[in-house]
Amino acid sequence: MYKRVVITGMGVVSPNGLGLSDFEQALRQGRSGIRFIPRLEELKFGCRIGGIPPDFDSVFGEYFKNCRQQSFMSETIRYAVVSAMDAWQDAGFSVPADEDPPDWDTGTVFGCGISDMEVIASEVVPTVNEGRVRRLGTRVVERVMGSATSARLSGVLALGNQVTSNSSACSTGSEAVAEAAWKIRIGQAKKMVAGGAEGASPYTWSGFDSMRVLARKFNDDPERGSRPMSASACGFVPGAGGGALILEDLETALARGARIYAEVLGMMVNSGGHRNGGSMTAPNPEGVQRCIRGALEDAGIGAQEIDAINGHLTATFADPLELKNWSTALGSGPENFPWINSTKSMIGHCLGAAGAIETVASVLELDRGFLHPSINCEDPHPEIEEFAGSVVDKCLEIPDLKTIAKACFGFGDVNSCLILRKWENK
Repeated sequence: MYKRVVITGMGVVSPNGLGLSDFEQALRQGRSGIRFIPRLEELKFGCRIGGIPPDFDSVFGEYFKNCRQQSFMSETIRYAVVSAMDAWQDAGFSVPADEDPPDWDTGTVFGCGISDMEVIASEVVPTVNEGRVRRLGTRVVERVMGSATSARLSGVLALGNQVTSNSSACSTGSEAVAEAAWKIRIGQAKKMVAGGAEGASPYTWSGFDSMRVLARKFNDDPERGSRPMSASACGFVPGAGGGALILEDLETALARGARIYAEVLGMMVNSGGHRNGGSMTAPNPEGVQRCIRGALEDAGIGAQEIDAINGHLTATFADPLELKNWSTALGSGPENFPWINSTKSMIGHCLGAAGAIETVASVLELDRGFLHPSINCEDPHPEIEEFAGSVVDKCLEIPDLKTIAKACFGFGDVNSCLILRKWENK
């Protein structure tokens, strides 16, 4: 028999809030974390705005006061470590001392979308090209390797179970939650740290700018730039940050008297196979619909039990298609469609961290009984105007909110969907 999986701790480093309390207030207020980025202007980007966690360096210094220790971590790793340490302590655990043994029952699936391009572009490539390979030092590999996020978390939290960094483009963060939950379900771990992180770098964002999928029309008005489901949407706003969740099997959580936020009721991860409209940059509609229905089936609930959707919704051409896919998968027309919102409207698209940060937002909504607004959607896209009544345009207090579907659909035609249920002590 599968074990039930619950969420007992969370941590977040977001463009509009550092830590759960600040993040919750930003969500409730519809507070944007999108700002003008002078470096993007200097580099002649079309998009010159982005979401970067504010004043993070000073916050990070409180976690690692040893300057040498700090230098071993890229920005992506820093976001991962801080969000994970916050989640760990939020769940009621103490950060292990260096002499403590590994916890063989606890592991992590924690990913990123693109390995740390800032370090590669600003340090590795110039140093190698100048023939000064020896000057790179002995720690550069651990700063840029794809598994750096989970490997560093293993050392900080003494994790002795599975330690994996996943990477599935925009689906990375929510896929990490699904994969970690499966590990617990089948009894191979008691606790898992799940999430995603992404650093802010023009070298990461440049490819998207050259594709002309980034927002270019709101450089003078950054907070209005991220416009999911809007007729005036002109592309996504790049973002950065990290989100982490502590997952436990229900028996372990109850035995230690843990505070439980929510249950991971169901999950599904799949691909559209680059067929029937699917490609490296577009989703196969059937794949998306199968992913949503598969998560519902795994949760053992009907579509009518979904109270709200935290969509992928990036402010691109794909938004109308996403609404249609949700409608088809749920069998719900405009007259009975669930509430829907987009966290990206306030923080931009945080790539590999997106699904994790947005899952934290969804769990906060369930636990606190509210739905945050999708800002900048005062002009619904004509193709989804009939669903406009379901778009959350102001903060709603909904004490009886019980079930949220959180999905991500990424480059490569990959999909993931989580069904999250508020914990009601039963």
